[in-house]
Amino acid sequence: MCEKEAKKVLLFYNPHSGNGLFKNNLDHIIDRFQTAGYQIEPIRAAKGMAINKALSNMNQDEYRQIIAAGGDGTINICVNAMIRHNINLPLAIFPAGTANDFAYYFEIPNDMDKMIDIALGEHFTNADVGQVNDRYFVNVAAMGALIDVSQKTDPNLKNTIGVMAYYLKAVTEVPNLRAHKVKLITDDMTYEEEMYFMVVMNGISAGGFKRISPESEINDGMMDVILFRKMPILELGPLLFNVIHGNHSKSKHVLTFQTDHLRIESEDNISTDIDGEKGEPFPMEFSILHNRLRIFTEVDDI
Repeated sequence: MCEKEAKKVLLFYNPHSGNGLFKNNLDHIIDRFQTAGYQIEPIRAAKGMAINKALSNMNQDEYRQIIAAGGDGTINICVNAMIRHNINLPLAIFPAGTANDFAYYFEIPNDMDKMIDIALGEHFTNADVGQVNDRYFVNVAAMGALIDVSQKTDPNLKNTIGVMAYYLKAVTEVPNLRAHKVKLITDDMTYEEEMYFMVVMNGISAGGFKRISPESEINDGMMDVILFRKMPILELGPLLFNVIHGNHSKSKHVLTFQTDHLRIESEDNISTDIDGEKGEPFPMEFSILHNRLRIFTEVDDI
C-alpha cells in the first residue's frame, strides 16, 4: 500500500502521444491531485534523458507513485529508467498513445477522470517485465518483416486515425516481405526456423491486434513466443484474419511456446522492435523479471 506521508507524485508525460488528450487535461490532472493532497512533479518526455536524471536523484521515500502518460513507448522509457535506478514505486498508466497495448491488458479506461480515480486509489496488480540484452520491455519485443511498421508510420497520421495507420502502412510493406533464418534456443528446446516475423509477448496485444497472444498472463513469470513461418503470400491474408480473432495458434504456419529464457540467433540483418521503438541487435538474449512492477488498477490482481 502507498505510504500516507509520501505526498509527491512524479508525472512522466509525452505531449506528442495520441491526439493531445493528455496535454489538454494537464491542468485538470494537477488540480485533482492537489485537491487529494499530493504535489505533482511533471517531467516532459525527451528521449528518456529527463526521466533518467529525475530518477537518478530521487529519494523515493518522498513519493507516493509514478505516473506514465503516453503510449507503450513512453511507458517503456519510464520502466527502463525505474529499473536502471532501482525505483520500486507503484506505477499508474494514463494511456494516451495510438495502440496502448500495455494499458489494454489492465483494462485502464480512456476517460481521464476514471484514469485519475484509479491512480488515486489503492488497488494494484503485479506485472512482469521482459528483458532483452540490456533493455527492458513491458509488452512486446518483435523481429522480422512488418514489425517496424510503428516506427515507419507518420506520427501525424497516427494521431489522426489511430491504430488504423499501422494497418495501412503494413499493407504497403507486404510486397517487400522476405523470410529470415533464425535459431531459437531455450533451456529445453532448440528450433531452427525460416520466419517472416515473430513476437515475444508479455501482454496479450500488440500494434492494435488485441488477441495476438490471448493466453498470455502478465504476471506468470513466462514469455509467450509466437513465430510466423515462411508461407505462400496468398496464405498470409487469411492467417492475419485469424490473428485478429485470436485463432492463429493452431495454424501449421505458426510456432508458439512459453519460456522464461530465450536466445535468438541469426546471420541476417533483421529489423527489431521493443514496445514500438527501435529494438536490439542479434543475438538477442531474453529473460523475465517476475512481478517487477506494481500497476494501479481498478481492482487487485486482474
